[in-house]
Amino acid sequence: MHLSTWYRRVSHTSLAPVRWAAAWARITFFGSVMVVRALSPRSYGPQTRYNLARHVYIDTAPILGWFTVLIALFTMIITRIVIVTATSYGLSQYALEMVVRVLVVELIPLTAALFVALRCTIPSGAALVEMRRIGHFRNLRRQRLDPIAVEVLPRLIAGVFSCITLAALSCVVAGVLAYIAVYGFTIAGADAYTHMAGRVFEPMFTFIFMLKTLFFAIAVSVIPMASGLNNIEDDGSRESAALQGLVRMFGVLLILEALSLVGNYI
Repeated sequence: MHLSTWYRRVSHTSLAPVRWAAAWARITFFGSVMVVRALSPRSYGPQTRYNLARHVYIDTAPILGWFTVLIALFTMIITRIVIVTATSYGLSQYALEMVVRVLVVELIPLTAALFVALRCTIPSGAALVEMRRIGHFRNLRRQRLDPIAVEVLPRLIAGVFSCITLAALSCVVAGVLAYIAVYGFTIAGADAYTHMAGRVFEPMFTFIFMLKTLFFAIAVSVIPMASGLNNIEDDGSRESAALQGLVRMFGVLLILEALSLVGNYI
Protein backbone atom coordinates (compact mmCIF):
# COMPACT_ATOMS: atom_id res chain seq x y z
CA MET A 1 0.00 0.00 0.00
CA HIS A 2 2.79 2.36 0.85
CA LEU A 3 4.59 1.60 -2.43
CA SER A 4 1.45 2.15 -4.52
CA THR A 5 0.84 5.50 -2.85
CA TRP A 6 4.43 6.54 -3.49
CA TYR A 7 4.13 5.45 -7.15
CA ARG A 8 0.98 7.52 -7.67
CA ARG A 9 2.65 10.59 -6.18
CA VAL A 10 5.73 10.17 -8.37
CA SER A 11 3.55 9.69 -11.46
CA HIS A 12 1.53 12.79 -10.61
CA THR A 13 4.71 14.86 -10.15
CA SER A 14 6.26 13.63 -13.39
CA LEU A 15 3.12 14.59 -15.32
CA ALA A 16 2.98 18.10 -13.82
CA PRO A 17 4.98 19.83 -16.61
CA VAL A 18 2.84 18.13 -19.25
CA ARG A 19 -0.36 19.20 -17.54
CA TRP A 20 1.01 22.74 -17.10
CA ALA A 21 1.87 22.96 -20.82
CA ALA A 22 -1.51 21.53 -21.80
CA ALA A 23 -3.30 24.07 -19.62
CA TRP A 24 -1.51 27.01 -21.20
CA ALA A 25 -2.04 25.54 -24.67
CA ARG A 26 -5.77 25.43 -24.01
CA ILE A 27 -5.78 28.98 -22.69
CA THR A 28 -3.83 30.23 -25.73
CA PHE A 29 -6.14 28.40 -28.13
CA PHE A 30 -9.20 29.69 -26.31
CA GLY A 31 -7.89 33.26 -26.41
CA SER A 32 -7.15 33.03 -30.13
CA VAL A 33 -10.63 31.67 -30.85
CA MET A 34 -12.29 34.38 -28.77
CA VAL A 35 -10.34 37.14 -30.54
CA VAL A 36 -11.54 35.79 -33.88
CA ARG A 37 -15.09 35.50 -32.54
CA ALA A 38 -15.01 39.04 -31.17
CA LEU A 39 -13.90 40.43 -34.55
CA SER A 40 -16.51 38.48 -36.52
CA PRO A 41 -19.88 40.24 -37.10
CA ARG A 42 -21.57 36.84 -37.36
CA SER A 43 -20.96 36.25 -33.65
CA TYR A 44 -23.34 38.99 -32.59
CA GLY A 45 -26.82 37.54 -32.79
CA PRO A 46 -29.79 39.06 -30.93
CA GLN A 47 -29.19 37.05 -27.73
CA THR A 48 -25.46 37.82 -27.80
CA ARG A 49 -26.09 41.56 -28.22
CA TYR A 50 -28.54 41.54 -25.34
CA ASN A 51 -26.16 39.67 -23.03
CA LEU A 52 -23.27 41.90 -24.12
CA ALA A 53 -25.14 45.09 -23.24
CA ARG A 54 -26.23 43.61 -19.92
CA HIS A 55 -22.75 42.43 -18.90
CA VAL A 56 -21.07 45.67 -19.99
CA TYR A 57 -23.43 47.57 -17.73
CA ILE A 58 -23.21 45.11 -14.82
CA ASP A 59 -19.39 44.87 -14.95
CA THR A 60 -18.73 48.61 -15.31
CA ALA A 61 -21.48 50.93 -14.03
CA PRO A 62 -21.82 49.70 -10.42
CA ILE A 63 -18.08 49.91 -9.70
CA LEU A 64 -17.10 52.94 -11.78
CA GLY A 65 -17.99 55.61 -9.22
CA TRP A 66 -16.51 54.21 -6.06
CA PHE A 67 -13.42 52.84 -7.82
CA THR A 68 -12.78 56.38 -9.08
CA VAL A 69 -13.22 57.74 -5.56
CA LEU A 70 -10.81 55.10 -4.25
CA ILE A 71 -8.22 56.03 -6.88
CA ALA A 72 -8.70 59.72 -6.07
CA LEU A 73 -7.96 59.15 -2.39
CA PHE A 74 -5.01 56.92 -3.26
CA THR A 75 -3.67 59.59 -5.65
CA MET A 76 -3.87 62.35 -3.04
CA ILE A 77 -2.05 60.23 -0.44
CA ILE A 78 0.71 59.05 -2.80
CA THR A 79 1.17 62.51 -4.30
CA ARG A 80 1.52 64.11 -0.88
CA ILE A 81 4.04 61.50 0.26
CA VAL A 82 6.12 61.88 -2.91
CA ILE A 83 6.08 65.69 -2.78
CA VAL A 84 7.12 65.85 0.88
CA THR A 85 9.87 63.26 0.36
CA ALA A 86 11.19 64.92 -2.81
CA THR A 87 11.19 68.36 -1.16
CA SER A 88 13.16 67.08 1.83
CA TYR A 89 15.87 65.87 -0.56
CA GLY A 90 15.81 69.01 -2.69
CA LEU A 91 14.22 67.21 -5.67
CA SER A 92 10.84 68.93 -5.71
CA GLN A 93 11.14 69.67 -9.44
CA TYR A 94 10.96 65.93 -10.13
CA ALA A 95 8.09 65.14 -7.76
CA LEU A 96 5.21 65.59 -10.19
CA GLU A 97 6.94 63.64 -12.95
CA MET A 98 7.61 60.82 -10.51
CA VAL A 99 3.93 60.73 -9.53
CA VAL A 100 2.82 60.54 -13.15
CA ARG A 101 5.34 57.83 -14.07
CA VAL A 102 4.74 55.64 -11.03
CA LEU A 103 1.06 56.19 -10.28
CA VAL A 104 -0.61 56.95 -13.60
CA VAL A 105 1.54 54.80 -15.87
CA GLU A 106 2.37 51.81 -13.67
CA LEU A 107 0.05 51.40 -10.68
CA ILE A 108 -3.38 52.44 -11.97
CA PRO A 109 -3.60 50.06 -14.98
CA LEU A 110 -2.44 47.17 -12.79
CA THR A 111 -4.89 48.12 -10.03
CA ALA A 112 -7.77 48.40 -12.48
CA ALA A 113 -6.94 45.01 -14.00
CA LEU A 114 -6.80 43.27 -10.60
CA PHE A 115 -9.98 44.99 -9.47
CA VAL A 116 -11.93 43.94 -12.57
CA ALA A 117 -10.57 40.40 -12.26
CA LEU A 118 -11.63 40.00 -8.63
CA ARG A 119 -14.95 41.80 -9.08
CA CYS A 120 -16.06 40.55 -12.51
CA THR A 121 -14.08 38.11 -14.61
CA ILE A 122 -13.05 35.49 -12.04
CA PRO A 123 -16.66 35.18 -10.77
CA SER A 124 -17.79 34.97 -14.41
CA GLY A 125 -15.30 32.18 -15.06
CA ALA A 126 -16.58 30.31 -12.01
CA ALA A 127 -20.16 30.85 -13.22
CA LEU A 128 -19.27 29.12 -16.49
CA VAL A 129 -18.30 26.04 -14.48
CA GLU A 130 -21.73 26.03 -12.87
CA MET A 131 -23.48 26.56 -16.21
CA ARG A 132 -21.68 23.60 -17.72
CA ARG A 133 -22.34 21.48 -14.64
CA ILE A 134 -26.10 22.03 -14.63
CA GLY A 135 -26.39 21.50 -18.41
CA HIS A 136 -27.11 25.09 -19.46
CA PHE A 137 -24.78 24.80 -22.45
CA ARG A 138 -26.61 21.67 -23.63
CA ASN A 139 -29.92 23.49 -23.37
CA LEU A 140 -28.58 26.33 -25.51
CA ARG A 141 -27.42 23.87 -28.15
CA ARG A 142 -30.88 22.28 -28.23
CA GLN A 143 -32.24 25.76 -28.97
CA ARG A 144 -29.68 26.03 -31.81
CA LEU A 145 -27.73 28.71 -29.98
CA ASP A 146 -23.95 28.77 -29.61
CA PRO A 147 -23.03 28.76 -25.89
CA ILE A 148 -19.67 30.40 -26.60
CA ALA A 149 -21.29 33.30 -28.45
CA VAL A 150 -24.25 33.67 -26.07
CA GLU A 151 -22.61 33.24 -22.65
CA VAL A 152 -18.81 33.41 -22.95
CA LEU A 153 -18.17 36.14 -25.53
CA PRO A 154 -20.32 38.81 -23.81
CA ARG A 155 -18.59 38.23 -20.48
CA LEU A 156 -15.14 38.39 -22.07
CA ILE A 157 -15.81 41.61 -24.00
CA ALA A 158 -17.45 43.17 -20.94
CA GLY A 159 -14.34 42.40 -18.87
CA VAL A 160 -12.05 44.00 -21.46
CA PHE A 161 -14.31 47.06 -21.69
CA SER A 162 -14.56 47.44 -17.92
CA CYS A 163 -10.80 47.19 -17.41
CA ILE A 164 -9.96 49.74 -20.10
CA THR A 165 -12.70 52.12 -18.94
CA LEU A 166 -11.62 52.03 -15.30
CA ALA A 167 -7.96 52.49 -16.21
CA ALA A 168 -8.62 55.38 -18.61
CA LEU A 169 -10.94 57.28 -16.28
CA SER A 170 -8.70 56.71 -13.26
CA CYS A 171 -5.61 57.94 -15.13
CA VAL A 172 -7.41 61.17 -16.04
CA VAL A 173 -8.61 61.67 -12.46
CA ALA A 174 -5.16 60.93 -11.05
CA GLY A 175 -3.51 63.34 -13.49
CA VAL A 176 -5.90 66.15 -12.57
CA LEU A 177 -5.57 65.56 -8.83
CA ALA A 178 -1.78 65.38 -9.05
CA TYR A 179 -1.79 68.81 -10.71
CA ILE A 180 -4.10 70.23 -8.02
CA ALA A 181 -1.95 68.75 -5.25
CA VAL A 182 1.15 70.50 -6.62
CA TYR A 183 -0.18 73.78 -8.06
CA GLY A 184 -3.57 74.17 -6.40
CA PHE A 185 -6.71 75.50 -8.10
CA THR A 186 -4.89 77.74 -10.55
CA ILE A 187 -3.78 77.62 -14.16
CA ALA A 188 -0.37 79.08 -13.32
CA GLY A 189 1.29 75.69 -13.61
CA ALA A 190 -0.52 74.58 -16.77
CA ASP A 191 2.43 75.25 -19.06
CA ALA A 192 4.94 73.46 -16.83
CA TYR A 193 2.54 70.54 -16.33
CA THR A 194 1.87 70.22 -20.05
CA HIS A 195 5.59 70.28 -20.79
CA MET A 196 6.21 67.59 -18.18
CA ALA A 197 3.38 65.40 -19.50
CA GLY A 198 4.69 65.73 -23.04
CA ARG A 199 8.16 64.73 -21.86
CA VAL A 200 6.78 61.65 -20.08
CA PHE A 201 4.31 60.53 -22.73
CA GLU A 202 6.61 60.43 -25.70
CA PRO A 203 5.34 58.31 -28.64
CA MET A 204 7.06 55.03 -27.76
CA PHE A 205 6.26 55.38 -24.06
CA THR A 206 2.60 56.07 -24.85
CA PHE A 207 2.45 53.12 -27.24
CA ILE A 208 3.85 50.75 -24.61
CA PHE A 209 1.43 52.16 -22.01
CA MET A 210 -1.59 51.62 -24.26
CA LEU A 211 -0.41 48.17 -25.30
CA LYS A 212 0.15 47.17 -21.68
CA THR A 213 -3.32 48.33 -20.66
CA LEU A 214 -4.90 46.43 -23.54
CA PHE A 215 -3.00 43.22 -22.74
CA PHE A 216 -3.90 43.59 -19.06
CA ALA A 217 -7.57 43.79 -20.04
CA ILE A 218 -7.30 40.76 -22.32
CA ALA A 219 -5.40 38.72 -19.73
CA VAL A 220 -7.85 39.33 -16.88
CA SER A 221 -10.73 38.42 -19.19
CA VAL A 222 -9.40 35.46 -21.17
CA ILE A 223 -7.60 33.48 -18.46
CA PRO A 224 -10.46 33.22 -15.92
CA MET A 225 -12.91 32.44 -18.75
CA ALA A 226 -10.65 29.72 -20.14
CA SER A 227 -10.12 28.22 -16.69
CA GLY A 228 -13.83 28.28 -16.06
CA LEU A 229 -14.84 26.86 -19.43
CA ASN A 230 -12.25 24.09 -19.50
CA ASN A 231 -11.94 23.75 -15.69
CA ILE A 232 -8.46 22.36 -16.28
CA GLU A 233 -6.70 20.04 -13.85
CA ASP A 234 -9.23 20.01 -11.08
CA ASP A 235 -12.48 18.64 -9.76
CA GLY A 236 -14.98 20.86 -11.55
CA SER A 237 -15.86 23.12 -8.62
CA ARG A 238 -16.43 26.86 -8.81
CA GLU A 239 -13.73 27.45 -6.19
CA SER A 240 -11.07 25.50 -8.09
CA ALA A 241 -11.84 27.33 -11.33
CA ALA A 242 -11.58 30.71 -9.56
CA LEU A 243 -8.27 29.75 -7.93
CA GLN A 244 -6.79 28.46 -11.18
CA GLY A 245 -7.80 31.63 -13.00
CA LEU A 246 -6.37 33.86 -10.27
CA VAL A 247 -2.97 32.14 -10.14
CA ARG A 248 -2.48 32.03 -13.91
CA MET A 249 -3.74 35.56 -14.41
CA PHE A 250 -1.51 37.00 -11.69
CA GLY A 251 1.55 35.37 -13.26
CA VAL A 252 0.73 36.80 -16.69
CA LEU A 253 0.18 40.29 -15.24
CA LEU A 254 3.58 40.19 -13.56
CA ILE A 255 5.23 39.17 -16.84
CA LEU A 256 3.46 41.95 -18.75
CA GLU A 257 4.42 44.53 -16.14
CA ALA A 258 8.04 43.39 -16.24
CA LEU A 259 8.11 43.59 -20.04
CA SER A 260 6.65 47.11 -19.99
CA LEU A 261 9.26 48.23 -17.46
CA VAL A 262 12.01 46.80 -19.65
CA GLY A 263 10.58 48.54 -22.71
CA ASN A 264 10.20 51.89 -20.95
CA TYR A 265 13.34 52.18 -18.86
CA ILE A 266 16.02 49.91 -20.29
